[in-house]
Amino acid sequence: MKIYLVIGTVSAMLAVILGAFAAHGLKNQLSEPLLAVFQTGVQYQMYHSLGLILLVLTAQFMPSAQLVWSAGFMSAGMVLFSGSLYLLAITGIKWFGPVTPLGGLCFIIAWGLFIFAAFKGLKL
Repeated sequence: MKIYLVIGTVSAMLAVILGAFAAHGLKNQLSEPLLAVFQTGVQYQMYHSLGLILLVLTAQFMPSAQLVWSAGFMSAGMVLFSGSLYLLAITGIKWFGPVTPLGGLCFIIAWGLFIFAAFKGLKL
């Protein structure tokens, strides 16, 4: 799970960098709608970077195969969801649009696995 801690922290740092880049470097380069698309990618990347870090911390006291799978799906979701939005906004190539829901599906699976691991690990 250490690799996912590295991925989560690097991804959070990149989200800050990309957010600043969008606010300052892309503000005059992209239309408002495309800038909003880029910012959505940044938001979801940050949310899920923090989620990935939370997964790793949870795995420290509640190890679970489901948490490992969840971390993998969350990482894939960040690449597919946020990455496709970044590429769509910067290139304007509409082909990247249909990739975004696949990333969203990865996020849903990741959170579902996290929920399953939490219930499985509860000591009632």
